[in-house]
Amino acid sequence: MPDDVRARQRTGTGLGLLLTLVLAAVLLTALPDGDREGGGACPARAVGSWSADRRLTGEFARYGDDASRADDWTGGDGSHSVRLPDGRLLWLFSDTYLGQVHAPPNPVGESYAWRDTTAPLVRNSAVVMRDGRLRSTLPAPLFPDPAPNRWRWPVAAQVEPRSPGSSEQVVRVLLWVRTAGQSPWIYGVPTATEVATLSLPDLRVESVVPVLDQQWVADPSRRVLFGTTLVREGGWTYVFGGDDGQAASRPASSAYVARVPAGRLAEPGAWQYWNGSEWAAGAVPRTVLGDGVGSAFSVVRADGTYVLFTMAAGAKGLTTVTSYWACSPTGPWHGPTRDFSPALPDGQVAAYNPQVHPELSGDGRLVLSYDVNWLDTGGGAAAQLSRNVSLYRPRFVALRLAPAR
Repeated sequence: MPDDVRARQRTGTGLGLLLTLVLAAVLLTALPDGDREGGGACPARAVGSWSADRRLTGEFARYGDDASRADDWTGGDGSHSVRLPDGRLLWLFSDTYLGQVHAPPNPVGESYAWRDTTAPLVRNSAVVMRDGRLRSTLPAPLFPDPAPNRWRWPVAAQVEPRSPGSSEQVVRVLLWVRTAGQSPWIYGVPTATEVATLSLPDLRVESVVPVLDQQWVADPSRRVLFGTTLVREGGWTYVFGGDDGQAASRPASSAYVARVPAGRLAEPGAWQYWNGSEWAAGAVPRTVLGDGVGSAFSVVRADGTYVLFTMAAGAKGLTTVTSYWACSPTGPWHGPTRDFSPALPDGQVAAYNPQVHPELSGDGRLVLSYDVNWLDTGGGAAAQLSRNVSLYRPRFVALRLAPAR
């Protein structure tokens, strides 16, 4: 692959994921009503109130601007988190800038902290937080490329026993594998879902296990990658995933769900997929929410109700988060419900990848992050993200749910 093409793909920094979310249009899949797994009636839920979480947003700005090291995180997207047994919080990111940040003014005289355009960009990274303060960046990339022109993006993660019944714990990290491709797949062709195992407490990558290979699916827009969010409930881990419908002829992505017995994420044979009517091993996944979400969304269970957060439909998908609710992971899903538009920096930017962080939530308060990127597919995004390093970092809001109207 020519170097200029490879560079253009790498400096897209998540824009393929962003555009999947931005171009979403709402069309709920027709699914029969009635109780499914998850029990009977549950209260309808929507966002009741929200406010910016300036402390968390500011902590990532502080850490990213710290120029004392030349090999740590200075910005990234695909923000996910998991609480470790010793109290630390592990943050996982997809495309990530490393290197140093320089104090303002930037080279064009603007009052922004900035980085050199030659700063390293890696496909994934991990940052450790303790007591609310970011402390260190693990050697990056944490998950090496599986093959030339193929890379791994980490998504949701959880701590579980090394094997069922074991007292030893490990971290399981879901990985999305993508392969370099041509238009409309300039940000990577969906390829496979994997599960990585990290040792504790040293967070060393021990193994990576393929879970669902999608290369046999001829239409890349129908390939499903799992792990955008995890929900533990009733002895199961529910693993949600999405396709890349917007990259082809379909207007948006769809949501899917699998389930795995608690503690067995790294066992491909233990996975069961919702096929539209039942759970089955080796089944072809069927959508539970059609053409209403981006490929990166988040689900949380609150007061017996499953709530899914995603970017809103149409042009509002540039700025606005909305939600759906259901009494079961398989639906039927209801919505969209009340929208909210979190703060964005000035410029040609967009929000994407809303993610709830249960580790930071409690007492009815949910902490949700969203990523920000420069909205330019013509190759100018990388320059903008370097001249103003604050753009390409997660931002946070605190929200409370209320009865949906």
